[in-house]
Amino acid sequence: MKHKLTLTVDARAVENLKRMAVRRQTSVSALVEGWGTQASTMVTSRGLGDRLLGLWAGRPAETDARLAYLLRKHTR
Repeated sequence: MKHKLTLTVDARAVENLKRMAVRRQTSVSALVEGWGTQASTMVTSRGLGDRLLGLWAGRPAETDARLAYLLRKHTR
């Protein structure tokens, strides 16, 4: 079920969105809906560090200061 959403944006942005929608042969609503879907997917997807963690055997982080630093920096 679709719901109406009212946005307040700069007039220049509205014109840019309309031109983009024409180029992509879609509507401004469809563009915004697609961006919302993409944004929600990005928020819930795991980071690169989380996806790679544990794929290679190596020294444990407790004994490797560089690895411990990188794990703290790039994983959640």
